Amino acid sequence: MHLHAVVRGRVQGVGFRWFVREAARRLGLSGWVRNLGDGSVEVAADGDAESIEAFRRALREGPAGATVIALDDLPPHDGELAHPFVIHR
Repeated sequence: MHLHAVVRGRVQGVGFRWFVREAARRLGLSGWVRNLGDGSVEVAADGDAESIEAFRRALREGPAGATVIALDDLPPHDGELAHPFVIHR
């Protein structure tokens, strides 16, 4: 199963990318996370359906200090996704 989304809210400068990477690695997902210029965070991940749903829940919650106001799905991402999950800078 695939997830490609933008997380909006207070999600930069609060350890969000690290939180996402660690959650994805615990769940055995492939993919990446990166900050966007508008203050949001983009995420692409692949894995089994149960792990992707758990990951989606984690994205909606975020780490302490973050405030997630939206999780907007994007069209599927083209290309290989890294394993283990990585942070793009």
